[in-house]
Amino acid sequence: MSTILVKPIITEKVTANQEKLGRYGFVVAKDANKLQIKQAVEKMYNVTVESVNTMNYGGKLKTRMTRAGILSGVANRHKKAIVTLKKGEAIDFYSSI
Repeated sequence: MSTILVKPIITEKVTANQEKLGRYGFVVAKDANKLQIKQAVEKMYNVTVESVNTMNYGGKLKTRMTRAGILSGVANRHKKAIVTLKKGEAIDFYSSI
């Protein structure tokens, strides 16, 4: 189960949603489906998940000029999941620090 959740997303936008709506963001495995994500979050954080929304991000094309010429490549692809918890429940990411 722990291989499904790669890492939590901690940005200003996601933190604002945590406080207002009880929505938490995670980077997840590319082949994980919504049921697997729901089970992994419930097992790892001992909370009740109401809904899961997923987004696939393609790799971003990056180019740069060097002495050898133009180098181009692609940044990593990833999948995000936005998890909505039952009202009144919360996840504390900072308790283990």
